[in-house]
Amino acid sequence: MARAQVLCCNKSVLGLLRFNRVVSLMPRVHFMQIRRKCEQKGVVIGLYLKDGEKAPQLTPNGEKFDDRVAGKISELIKETNMDGELGKGRIFNNLDKEYSSVVVVGLGKEGIGYDAEEAIDAGMENARVAAAVGTRSLQLQGASHVAVDGMEYPEQAAEGAAMAVWRYNANIRKSHRIEVPKVELYGSADVDAWTRGLFKAESQNLARRLSETPANQMTPSTFAQATIDSLCPCGVTVEVRSMDWIEEQRLNSFLMVAKGSCEPPLVLEINYIGSSPDDKPLLFIGKGLTFNSGGLSLKPKNGMDVFRADVSGAAAVVATIRAAAALSLPINVTAVLPLCENMPSGMAVKPGDVITLINGKTMCIKSVSSAGAVMLADPMLYAQNIHKPKMIIDLGTHAKGVAYGLGASATGLWTNNTMLWQQFEKAGSITGDRVWRFPLWQHFKRLVEPNLTYDMCNVGRGPASSCLTAALLHKMVPCLDWVHLDTRGTGLTVEDGVPPYLLRDRMSGRPTRTLIQFLHQMACK
Repeated sequence: MARAQVLCCNKSVLGLLRFNRVVSLMPRVHFMQIRRKCEQKGVVIGLYLKDGEKAPQLTPNGEKFDDRVAGKISELIKETNMDGELGKGRIFNNLDKEYSSVVVVGLGKEGIGYDAEEAIDAGMENARVAAAVGTRSLQLQGASHVAVDGMEYPEQAAEGAAMAVWRYNANIRKSHRIEVPKVELYGSADVDAWTRGLFKAESQNLARRLSETPANQMTPSTFAQATIDSLCPCGVTVEVRSMDWIEEQRLNSFLMVAKGSCEPPLVLEINYIGSSPDDKPLLFIGKGLTFNSGGLSLKPKNGMDVFRADVSGAAAVVATIRAAAALSLPINVTAVLPLCENMPSGMAVKPGDVITLINGKTMCIKSVSSAGAVMLADPMLYAQNIHKPKMIIDLGTHAKGVAYGLGASATGLWTNNTMLWQQFEKAGSITGDRVWRFPLWQHFKRLVEPNLTYDMCNVGRGPASSCLTAALLHKMVPCLDWVHLDTRGTGLTVEDGVPPYLLRDRMSGRPTRTLIQFLHQMACK
């Protein structure tokens, strides 16, 4: 994918920058007053790649805007030798009274569709990229409102624009924050598709916020409150289960991880009823470690702060259910989210400890750092016994193997049902947030069981760590359709290969939009 790049093509911006430097010397209150008076509006339009001798072409909405400014856009495109290369564009100022800045950004080839080799709908992804590059460039120029060309894919353009301008600003002084502009559709009547895209993007931004928040500000109890605040206004039921209930249900594997921290563990049970109450729900199990130090198997100190996002699985589930409610999807969804911290203390679980699960099998915890499968085991057994779902999807950041194999390119997937893999593959190709299937062979199941002194082990034997974790969790689902998603490579901070609508070295909120698209496909067959 081409590197995102936008160049400014009007000297008036340099004058504006000089003006801002002068104003910054004034008292803050005066500066804020001037910023409110100088609110700017910008517009983003797309440009298709030139094809042979054919010159680059504006999108239909871009041509309308060009007519509005008497052909000045076309003239400037020729003068600046723009070729429509994906993600590259220029800013033109003072061409229109309403929109002080216009960004023309490359969309790549016109009419491009599904790319089988890349397993992605390239036309949709190009619209996300172009909208993201243009909107973010105007955001950095100080625009308060940005109108975005639908680029023939208004839903995807909305996703790219809304995700690109989002920022986690909670711990930054107000005077230093990058303001988030209001984004709206330009020149298209397909407002419904645009609104769907905004719902999906805002849901992923919610997952980004829940994952990005520092662990001292996102404890199990604060995560539970954030879930209630996000879902209850949408008509979704959230039940918060405390320690007494957890002990009563004998969720011992979860408690073994939780007892090392002084933060009390919680279990959230979430129910969205979008169809008949008698219909069996789709069940989500989300890993909710609000901080994972590794316990007594302490993780390396460099980069340990990233593991505040071990709650990203639970965050993606909350965000997905919020989108399902906002889109009124005709499907029932239930989620069970165990929330705790994995910390070292005198109470912490020790490497080599053995626990007995609800199903009577024993598990040895050889590595406390690999706590994901351990904390999900009993909650998964409990949830399928109580809620009687038609299928189970569990997700979270688990083992390094998937990150070594895929990096941040895709989320690893394991399933016992090929049809579900095909549905997820389709969903990932539409959203641009791909998944990739790994094997669930008996070979891996034999490596996590038996031993002379226990029935199974949380890390197994051999180097295929992600496949071994999936094999272990599959033993908790004896007779249901099941999907396991390992987001170790996609759910944490990423440095390389980050699409322009996300931020480098920041939490991604993935794979929220793919989960939403999957629910849509299952609900609207």
